[in-house]
Amino acid sequence: MKKIRGYIFSRPFLNERVPQNVQNLLIREFCKKEELFYNLSASEYAMSNCYKILYQLMNELKNLDGIVAYSVFQLPEENNNRNKILKKILKKKKFFYFALENLKVSKLSDMQKIENIWLIKKTLPYCLNKY
Repeated sequence: MKKIRGYIFSRPFLNERVPQNVQNLLIREFCKKEELFYNLSASEYAMSNCYKILYQLMNELKNLDGIVAYSVFQLPEENNNRNKILKKILKKKKFFYFALENLKVSKLSDMQKIENIWLIKKTLPYCLNKY
């Protein structure tokens, strides 16, 4: 059974706020479905654009098989920062799961799915405002 650690937010992300207990519930159910050994969640600091806890989790990956975040939108909004994080995890031959979107990043080609989702999320508000 793969050993993972959860990653949740204590702040809103992309104008959405999800209580921490709800984030943990979804992560726990996701892990049960995927047969992952869930090792509690780490909560990111409330300051905007802070990813200190995520970097700390990445440093703990020698003892884990991966990380399960509540949502893909808890990654940095800036493309380069987001890609650096994902590449660093892949370089260590680890996984990054996103429970809400039911996604898994385990190889470079998976990163394109993440980028496509981010592109849609960033573009959609502009499309909706035109009509």
